[in-house]
Amino acid sequence: MNSNLVRDYGFKTVLSDFPQNEVDQLMAFHQSNGGLSRYVKFKYFFEEIRNEEITEIEIKVWANKFSNIMLESLCKSELLIDETISFVKEQFKNYDMHIVSGSDGEELKIICEKLNISQYFKSINGSPTPKTTLVKMILDQNNYPNDSCVLIGDSINDYYAAMDHSIYFKAYNNPILEVKTNLNFSF
Repeated sequence: MNSNLVRDYGFKTVLSDFPQNEVDQLMAFHQSNGGLSRYVKFKYFFEEIRNEEITEIEIKVWANKFSNIMLESLCKSELLIDETISFVKEQFKNYDMHIVSGSDGEELKIICEKLNISQYFKSINGSPTPKTTLVKMILDQNNYPNDSCVLIGDSINDYYAAMDHSIYFKAYNNPILEVKTNLNFSF
């Protein structure tokens, strides 16, 4: 899904009452840490940029405000990447497919349901659990041999999650990451 601009909009909207220079710092952090949970990003905003303590409950409040915007803005089929959805629909019977995302897990399940794509995935997983933990959970729960799995992703955090568990990684939709990491294989 092409969701980066929507996520940018979400952070800017939720933080619109804060000084622009602080929001700009968060946006730079957000854009250079694609795939990182919003929970981590809100914590970073308050603790690192604003030098304020923030509780887990307060982070959840900010994350819920963000989630409301995402649920309203992301349930649009035109945001789906045609090439990706075609691949998933053609291959889901041949491969076990799971979603592992930095997006909120509950929100992601709602979005996939509304976009009528849930049935193509064996599981849909997201934050606040870190991506690398989710990958390990999927490997363990399904007894997948690491050398038979591939994580397809568009962020450096996707790459790290794959490397943490010695599984293959295929960069997609991120030209810088594609040049650095792509494997020469096809499905």
